[in-house]
Amino acid sequence: MVEFVSSLGGGDGLRVEETLGSGYVRLRVAEAERRQAKHDIRCVEDAVIELLRNARDAGARRIFVASWRDGDMRSIVIVDDGMGIPPTMHERVFDARVTSKLDSIHMDRWGVHGRGMALYSIAQNAEDARVIESNVGLGTSIGVTFNTNDVGERADQSSWPTVVQTKGDYTVRGPRNIARACVEFALETKGTCAVYFGSASEVVATMHRRVDPTGAAPHSFDVEGLSNIPLCCRPGWAHDARDMRMAAQSLGLEMSERTAHRIVRSQIAPLKNVVITTTANLGSSPSAFKELSIERNLRLSEEDKQELVEEFEDVLSRVAARYYYQLDGKPKIRVEKNVIRLSAACREEE
Repeated sequence: MVEFVSSLGGGDGLRVEETLGSGYVRLRVAEAERRQAKHDIRCVEDAVIELLRNARDAGARRIFVASWRDGDMRSIVIVDDGMGIPPTMHERVFDARVTSKLDSIHMDRWGVHGRGMALYSIAQNAEDARVIESNVGLGTSIGVTFNTNDVGERADQSSWPTVVQTKGDYTVRGPRNIARACVEFALETKGTCAVYFGSASEVVATMHRRVDPTGAAPHSFDVEGLSNIPLCCRPGWAHDARDMRMAAQSLGLEMSERTAHRIVRSQIAPLKNVVITTTANLGSSPSAFKELSIERNLRLSEEDKQELVEEFEDVLSRVAARYYYQLDGKPKIRVEKNVIRLSAACREEE
C-alpha cells in the first residue's frame, strides 16, 4: 500500500515525497540533492578541487589560493581572472543545478563537472560560502570556511608534495593536503592555468609584484573606486599601505596595515606557481608551466600625473626665464615601464 506524505507530521513532509511502507520512503528531489551534496565534499581538499575546477571552467588563466586556520576553522579564498559572475547571481550560484555550462560539461580525473552541483555541495558542507567580489570580465573571489570537526582535512598542511618524472609524465607524492590538491590540479590543466598557493599576505604580494595592472587607475581606493578594476590587478595599483590593505580587503583577504606596508616595501616575497615550486628538484620545470613575469611596470594615477606636470611646469618656467625663454604649451608626461618622461617645448621670449 502506498501512503502519501500528507499524513506525515513534523518536518518529514519537507524531506519525503511519499512513504512506501515497511520503512521505505521516496525522498523529495531537494532532499536527495542535499544528501548527495553532503557526500560529494568529504574533506576540505575536495572543496579546493571543486573551486579550482570552477575557476578553470570560467576561463581563468591565473588562480590564487589563500588558506589559513583559526582554531577548528579552515578558511580558503580563491581569486581568479576568469569571466566573472554578475552580481545578480552571487547568491544563486550556490543553489542546486545552477550552472553557466548549459551546452557543455567537463570530464577530468575527478569526474564530470558542469552539473551545477559543485558550489551547492560546498555550501551544504561549509560554515560559510559566498562570492566575496565578482563581476563580468573582472574575475571572481570566493570565500569558504569549514569547521574541521565536521569536514576534515589532512593533519599535515605544512608539507609540500614532491613531483617525480616517470616516462614523460609527472607523479605527485606526499600528504594529500591542500598544497597537493593545487599541484595535482595545475598539472592536470597542462599549463593552461597557473596556480599560486600560500597565505593571504603571500597571495596579495604575488598579485602586487607579478600581475601588471591593466586599465585605468582607480579614482579612489574604496568600494566604488575599485569596482571596475579586475580583481587580480587591484594590489598592483596600490601605492601605500592604506591602499594595499583596501585592495586586499576587497578580495576578502584581511591584513594589518603593518603587513600591507611590508608588501608595498617588497619585504614579503611573491609566490612561484605551484608546479615550478614542486618541480625544482627535477632541475627544470615542464615547459608548459611558465612563471609570470616578476617585473611590475610603474603605473601612475591621473592625479599623480597631473601633480608632476604642474610641478615640472612651474620649475621649468622659472629656469627658462633666466635664459629669456618661455614654455610653448603644456608639458607632456609619459610613463614607459619604470621610466617617467617629462617633456616641454620652449621658445624665445617675445
